[in-house]
Amino acid sequence: MGRPNLIALVLILLILGFWEAWVRIATVPVFILPSPVNILTTAIFRADTIFPHAATTFAEIVLGILLAVATALPLAVTMFARPTLEKALAPFLVASQAVPVFALAPLLVVWLGYGMASKVFMAWIIIFFPITVSLVQGFKSCDPEFRVLFRLMGASFFRTMTLLYWPWALPQFFAGLRVGVSVATIGAVIGEWVGAQQGLGFLMIQSNARLQTDLVFAAILWLTAMGLILWTLVGILEKRFINWKT
Repeated sequence: MGRPNLIALVLILLILGFWEAWVRIATVPVFILPSPVNILTTAIFRADTIFPHAATTFAEIVLGILLAVATALPLAVTMFARPTLEKALAPFLVASQAVPVFALAPLLVVWLGYGMASKVFMAWIIIFFPITVSLVQGFKSCDPEFRVLFRLMGASFFRTMTLLYWPWALPQFFAGLRVGVSVATIGAVIGEWVGAQQGLGFLMIQSNARLQTDLVFAAILWLTAMGLILWTLVGILEKRFINWKT
């Protein structure tokens, strides 16, 4: 374990230790603020209740990520190939992020229903923007001398894209994907808060209404674990595809 990771681990343990001690000393009721031990115990021993909801939310997040990548790649290539189109689409891309997701969630539930589709679409809205912007900037950052070299060799745009621009933009692509993955849970959970029949967001709302605060925190813990898993998977893919970076 590296020194930065060790420092982070020690800091987390100190925060959790202070939290545990304060809850016990102040005798804070469980329905107001459960202790970390209580939360961890609930997350483990109530796994049979949490897991079906977590599986639904995880599926929504993964589908949102896949949909975002599938739309961001061709959009970024098109915007890079046609700068006029980039200028025309830029305001719409910014507007898609400027509108609060809480404002869109009720409309998406009305249009797409209480099922998985509205949550996947919510996740897609949040994820595709950082991927698209990062990828376009990655294409633009390509060394002009390499561009001239490919042009002098008579390479088509397709070959230049696959052999030069795409490899060059891979670090920026994965940087945008990391940002997207880290916020992917927001869209799915907000959609479940507004209207759902299953999912961690739905479980959190139901548990909060019953003052089962420990179960709410346990759901948050599972949600955090899913985010860390996805972040780690993106890191593994990044090392696999751009191992030449180091």
